[in-house]
Amino acid sequence: MKLITEINESVEYIAEAREDGKKDYFIRGPFMQANIKNRNGRVYPAEVLDKEVNRYVTENVQKNRAYGELGHPTSPTINLDRVSHMIKELTRDGDNFIGKAKIMTETPMGQIVKNLMDEGASLGVSSRGMGSLKNKNGAAEVQNDFYLATAADIVADPSAPDAFVEGIMEGKEWVWDNGLIKEVEIAEYATQINEAAKKRQTEEAMLQVFSDFLRKL
Repeated sequence: MKLITEINESVEYIAEAREDGKKDYFIRGPFMQANIKNRNGRVYPAEVLDKEVNRYVTENVQKNRAYGELGHPTSPTINLDRVSHMIKELTRDGDNFIGKAKIMTETPMGQIVKNLMDEGASLGVSSRGMGSLKNKNGAAEVQNDFYLATAADIVADPSAPDAFVEGIMEGKEWVWDNGLIKEVEIAEYATQINEAAKKRQTEEAMLQVFSDFLRKL
């Protein structure tokens, strides 16, 4: 299965006053969208997205374990040291799935998000999951094995996703191995470079690995 990410720019900031005078920070907006070809050339059938969102809400949102990170993670797993927010709501509205996430302002990454919001920075959200793709009617249709890792990471460059979304992070294959998600071929690349280093041919090996990697995207 491939790592699949989608960026949505239409999120709003919410600051809710608390009894102690402090504020709770939230982001809210359409986190995912079904039945439409997005700018990455992909289509999520409503039944696929609806089924997986229901699972995600039951297993993660309702149990306060629906985390998101700041930035563009390059794997489908959640890195707890980079968590910046917790997704509190994810509901369907037509073909849109509207989410609301609370910024965890006591975490290092959450503090950065809070400061960015205070300064009026433009932020977006990026869903992250795994799944198979099938060409259909000129689009890459996401298949029924789609697995949602997080409904929203927070990204600072929503207007220019191509360098990330169409780049290295989506070109990798991932597999389940005894409950762990492991990256395919990266270990082989590392071995090639290490062997080349012994022969003082590191630069040539890195160029070869990079060329091979791009060919497989």
